[in-house]
Amino acid sequence: MNRALTIGKLRGLRECSDVHGIFSMLALDHRKNLRKVLRPEAPGGVPDSELTAFKEQAVSALAGAATAVLLDPELGAAQCIASGAMPGDRGLVVALERTGYAGEAHARESRILDGWGVPQVRRMGASAAKLLVYYHPEASTAEKIERLVGGVAEECAREDLPLLLEPLVYNPEPGSGPLSAANRRRAIVETVRRLAGPGVDVLKAEFPASTGADADEAEWRDACEELSAACPVPWILLSAAVDFDTFMRQTGIACDAGASGVAVGRAVWSEAPRLAGEERASFLRTEARRRMAAATALCVERARPWPAIYASPEVDPQWFSSY
Repeated sequence: MNRALTIGKLRGLRECSDVHGIFSMLALDHRKNLRKVLRPEAPGGVPDSELTAFKEQAVSALAGAATAVLLDPELGAAQCIASGAMPGDRGLVVALERTGYAGEAHARESRILDGWGVPQVRRMGASAAKLLVYYHPEASTAEKIERLVGGVAEECAREDLPLLLEPLVYNPEPGSGPLSAANRRRAIVETVRRLAGPGVDVLKAEFPASTGADADEAEWRDACEELSAACPVPWILLSAAVDFDTFMRQTGIACDAGASGVAVGRAVWSEAPRLAGEERASFLRTEARRRMAAATALCVERARPWPAIYASPEVDPQWFSSY
């Protein structure tokens, strides 16, 4: 039997998806990474106003082809609402975390943005909160991250606001390089098992298989099916800066294997920050918009609707008296 959502979480997920329960989110919560794209030779020299201007321009051009937009509170969410770039008929998901991580590369610590939290996300009228965490089940910081996720999940429950969790895996061995494809797959699946617990409503997942030149789509399908089997909540695929054609291949296989949609950023708009003036505006209105619409159409055709996992609650006439 499907678990019943609370009223606030039900409303929030509906705001973020289409009428059938499919997610196609435009991801623009980038901060440090966007500075690098805008000015690779001197990312520290990019003023905040330049990041905000790009986000407003991209949201204005692309939000209509998505079901929701994911933004950060520092440089995007309030600014896009105030300017009118963020349309009122699309879901708004707002990040909680500070950009980057604290600690060592093999023992990463995620942090909530100072002066920000779940109550503020609710107050500004957002549809859901998003928490990104760096995690590996064998890292020395694993328990600390698990407590962070649990605490945020409890806050979201109190505010009756959906929580979108985005765990990113890494190598917990000091001095080592990236995880091998096999170890990365195991880490992603085990991370889902450990973190997608009570209070986490949607999981934003990394693609669990290798995307190298020798990639095997049968192995992709098997890995995505393993992720779906391990995940008790709807999951959506993040784009992780792969090119658009690769992302579309990943999306089709992930949706066939049980994903409920995508949250796509740079695969759609990566060329735009390097363009200027009308050339940038034209690219966002045409090619980037075409990509966003194509990703949405593919999800609508092949993704698993989240109501296949969640049910609506039974509403007693006096429900509000104890809400």
